[in-house]
Amino acid sequence: MNSLAEEKASAIQTKSSGFNPMQFLREVSAEMKKVSWSTKEELARYTVVVSITVFVVCSLIWICDTFFARLFNLILR
Repeated sequence: MNSLAEEKASAIQTKSSGFNPMQFLREVSAEMKKVSWSTKEELARYTVVVSITVFVVCSLIWICDTFFARLFNLILR
């Protein structure tokens, strides 16, 4: 709870005193230390999952596009 009060006080100071690039960089550095980074194995696994998902969605869109193009072609003849 103390941290929340400090963040509010920091935000109030920033508003009243203007933008301080050094303070901004210190805060960014502090926040980056809190980040939970993925391991190489997780990153590889997620990349494969995303690639497969993109391929499946693109294939479905291509199939639907081809179907509707042929359907409209038949209708317009």
